[in-house]
Amino acid sequence: MFSIYMNGQDKTNQITDWRLWNKGNKLMVTVDFPSGKSFTKPLDICKITPIKEIQSGLLSREKDIYQTIDHATTYGGKYVVVNYPNDQKKYIMKLDNVSIIDRSDLKNENIFSYFTDIVKERVRLASSEDLLMYENIERQLNKITPYKGTALHAYCYGKNEIRESLEKFIFPFGINESQLEAIENAFSSQISVIEGPPGTGKTQTILNIIANILINKKSVAIVSNNNTAVENVYEKLAKKDLDYLIAKLGRSTKKVEFFEEMTDVPSFDLNSDSVSLEEIATILAKVKKSLAVQNKVAQLTAEISELLIEKKYLEEWHEENVHVDLVDVHKYKLSPEKSSDLLAYMNYLSQKKFSFKERFRLLLEFKIFRTKFIETSSERVNFTYSLQFYYYEKMLHEKEQQLQKYKNELKKDHFKQLLDDLTNKSMQYLKQQLSKSIPMNSNFTMDNYRKNFSKFLKRFPIIGSSSHSIINSIAEGAILDYIIIDEASQQDIVPGILSLGCAKNIIVVGDRKQLPHIPAKTEIVCPSQYYDCSKYSLLDSFIQLFKEEVPITLLKEHYRCHPKVIQFCNQQFYNNQLIPMTLDKGEASISLIITSKGNHTRNFANLREIESLMEIGWSDEKDIGFITPYNDQVDLAGKYLPTEFARATIHKFQGRECKEVIFSTVLDKKKKNQKFIEFVEDPHLVNVAVSRAINKFTLVTGNEVFTRNNSSLAALIRYMKYYASDEYFYESPVISAFDLLYNEYDRSLEKLNNRLNLKDSNFKSEQIMAAILRDLLKESEFTSLSHHRQIDVRQLVSIKNNTFTEREIEFMNQKASCDFVLYYKVGKYPIGVIEVDGGKHDNSVQRERDTLKNNILVKAGISLLRLKTIEGNIERKTRIFLNECMINSSVQNNE
Repeated sequence: MFSIYMNGQDKTNQITDWRLWNKGNKLMVTVDFPSGKSFTKPLDICKITPIKEIQSGLLSREKDIYQTIDHATTYGGKYVVVNYPNDQKKYIMKLDNVSIIDRSDLKNENIFSYFTDIVKERVRLASSEDLLMYENIERQLNKITPYKGTALHAYCYGKNEIRESLEKFIFPFGINESQLEAIENAFSSQISVIEGPPGTGKTQTILNIIANILINKKSVAIVSNNNTAVENVYEKLAKKDLDYLIAKLGRSTKKVEFFEEMTDVPSFDLNSDSVSLEEIATILAKVKKSLAVQNKVAQLTAEISELLIEKKYLEEWHEENVHVDLVDVHKYKLSPEKSSDLLAYMNYLSQKKFSFKERFRLLLEFKIFRTKFIETSSERVNFTYSLQFYYYEKMLHEKEQQLQKYKNELKKDHFKQLLDDLTNKSMQYLKQQLSKSIPMNSNFTMDNYRKNFSKFLKRFPIIGSSSHSIINSIAEGAILDYIIIDEASQQDIVPGILSLGCAKNIIVVGDRKQLPHIPAKTEIVCPSQYYDCSKYSLLDSFIQLFKEEVPITLLKEHYRCHPKVIQFCNQQFYNNQLIPMTLDKGEASISLIITSKGNHTRNFANLREIESLMEIGWSDEKDIGFITPYNDQVDLAGKYLPTEFARATIHKFQGRECKEVIFSTVLDKKKKNQKFIEFVEDPHLVNVAVSRAINKFTLVTGNEVFTRNNSSLAALIRYMKYYASDEYFYESPVISAFDLLYNEYDRSLEKLNNRLNLKDSNFKSEQIMAAILRDLLKESEFTSLSHHRQIDVRQLVSIKNNTFTEREIEFMNQKASCDFVLYYKVGKYPIGVIEVDGGKHDNSVQRERDTLKNNILVKAGISLLRLKTIEGNIERKTRIFLNECMINSSVQNNE
């Protein structure tokens, strides 16, 4: 309710309406009476209630375009009188047509003071080359007017707001399952994070987000400290004739160029039938189901490829072990899971005599009626290896059937056509809506666009800028609806926060596994670890600060690299979460070139690596990139390699790609180079290097230079030796061809133990040992290791080693096994054995068997730890042994 007093008299119940208006900047009140007469008085001699004073804030007159106000007063819940900064005029508006945001106190908080101090320090310490940039950042930081509701307020106070998501979406640039999730999350939260590994359609996701912002008549800025990232967005919008929507601002030269070449609004042919959001939603509902099926097809294709490689190594092992006679196990009609269970059970039986209980279990669980054919140890060995071959055969058959089923499902649902319809109709709808909402007016200049910024944003709803120029690019105090920060893993927190101060919502895009920014050192103490500019990128800061409080979406579907190229990155860096959507057609996709022994590095250049590459050659690809950690090697390569090669350091190559990429590591084994090894082995650097290659990746490196086996480069070399062509296979007295099989084998054995008689002390001790190992291998220094149980000694060593005695070979043929075997996860490389010895190991027969096993493992170069069940400090001894295994493994590689 309101009340109006004029000349001290209450006119509230006598009037039909009232108005507030401006006469020469003097506020007047006019009231209307039922008779049709009106009465006007100056506001200063009237009293209108309720009245509310607003000291500073943001006001929006046109939807979500906000401007700074110096002061405002509301009258009677109907009008607001607004004063803008540096403007004496009083503006009268109806409250129903505006919204006001309160000022935030964040500039008085310790976090913002820390950011201010960081910038001041950088100005003080800046070189003459960087001084203007840092002074510009400092000015923009001071320009930020803090208001509640902005992304900066949310970031500084660590409070994310949930948004009511859009009811319907469009996808004019195509879509997959994880991109769909990322887009939905972007509109359900004030802050959202998208992690985009290489080749997963990060730019496509950004474009679809922009499209949905546009159809809802909102504004967005795309910013990055990397011009290439923003240019990618420009380029793809231009291909769809949508670049007329972008104001390409940023530094002054960019602005000048934009206003000189400003394009007109194109005319689109909209004579075709209009498209509705409901129609698009109907298609999307059908596509969603098929997107999941599409991923299953890709995942199964990758799994089949891995199984085929494992099967190849198993077949090669059998060719070497010709005395192993495979038997027909098809008659038992076992599923892959049952065959794995039976393998586990056969290991359990390996050193036992058959009792009635064991025979009955074989009959009950595996339908094996006659057991005479596995009475002897050699017969059990043949049967076990036959089961391994059978497992691969059945598993491949099962997965190929599943693959065909899903392919048929996609074909039946006309998935490709549906996806095309979704994309085409979404684009048609977008252009329909833009033709109605984008004004034709383009009469903006560099001098006037900020004064008419509301109209400018209607004409150019997409602002493009560098992250350190965004505030200079928009009107003072203007607040955009959305900011998208691309390559945020390379974005320093300051100036990254500049863009947060001029938007209500933020979408942070990047990849923490790629090369991060190089933080500037500072002695200034951060009041909260999550905002530490000397430690975190902007992406890291957001993720550390908000954790599960903001949606973080990983883009999983990978479209760039050959499967054998990206699978290294997938295994080593992304925990096998990526789904390769490219196909492996047997191409030679990875190549490893190792130079001869010797110290070939001179001043961070290595001619021997370049000469080795020239001798062996490269592919017929037209698009080849030569990358290396050091500029000196880039310069040297320019003197020898073809001029058409793209040459650059890996840091400069991030964001680029080539059909073939050649990675030269440069360093050799000289002692002075050891301090630089860690730089070249950096996982971010290795990830970027490998993931630049589309069709083929070639590694050129020194002989046994990178031997820290838990490092990324050592893992890459092991991976390439395992997956590359035979001529690059590194032969060793240790082999491991059954990693995939044994993963399931381990789970089956634990499940089996739960069903067996676990009161036996040996089984209990193994359970304890397994638990200790699982805990230790979660620690950061041991995450490159894994362990398997009950592995045959015969499958750990090669009989090509002629130093084995006849008794040792006989012992291996008796199905002798190891309790726990330690492996490197990548490269399937065993480095140690742990034996848990119970009381029976004190008898002479068992001592002789233990001695045989010890000697075999020593000859194979595999470290051994024997732990008696009566010993204490098991965890400490195991930890020491794990470190020794990794050190001994490195020493062997150097010999």
